[in-house]
Amino acid sequence: MVVAHSERATLRVGDVFLKVDADQARIDVEVEAMALAPVPTPKVLWHKPPVLAIAAVPGTALGRLGEPSTASPAAWAAAGAAIRRLHDAPLPPRPGRAGRGLDELAAELDGECEWLVTNGVLPADLVTRNRQVAEAALRPWSPAFTHGDLQIAHVFVDGDEITGIIDWSEAGQGDALFDLATLTLGHEKHLGDVVAGYGTDVDLDVIRGWWSLRSLLVVRWLVEHGFDPFAPGCEIDVLRSRL
Repeated sequence: MVVAHSERATLRVGDVFLKVDADQARIDVEVEAMALAPVPTPKVLWHKPPVLAIAAVPGTALGRLGEPSTASPAAWAAAGAAIRRLHDAPLPPRPGRAGRGLDELAAELDGECEWLVTNGVLPADLVTRNRQVAEAALRPWSPAFTHGDLQIAHVFVDGDEITGIIDWSEAGQGDALFDLATLTLGHEKHLGDVVAGYGTDVDLDVIRGWWSLRSLLVVRWLVEHGFDPFAPGCEIDVLRSRL
């Protein structure tokens, strides 16, 4: 068992990953996105709802949230270059996770901030400061082909080369800087390498805004699904780093 929660589960059998998801639309998005993305993706072996079977990609993950990355600066730069190719590709047909409207996102953020404070999960000053930082991400953006869940563990490398990017169920049209922020969450020291590989001007205040925004939004979900955002180097530490 690789990961399991109330929405979906992923199992590994040898060199095959079985993704079990009752949401057929989410599986359809993943298959479609992998076919369109101009970057290395897993090979789809077969698809029999609610199961999608994909081949393991070679190499190792770029890193893990909460752990130091052993990947080279060149590997991080290669990840930035691959993300740029994705963002420059023709738009997929539908919005993705990174494409939520600003009003919807701001309302969700306000609700999560209130929940965090009311339930005593985080101190009010920590939430307030990060809510202020998050404002930088709430601005108009031009749509790009985004992965939508570009966690560091979803990018695989062999030496300095990208060998595969996995888990495309949140892909679609969205804010390009959301992907860059998701990749570097908790790994701020590698942001410069990623931006160098990305090869164009990036508003670092927006990246920092997304770090705060994303972390504030996911704490409740992580707690309710058995994950620990308080683990060293994870979401709560990201929020604390803004003070």
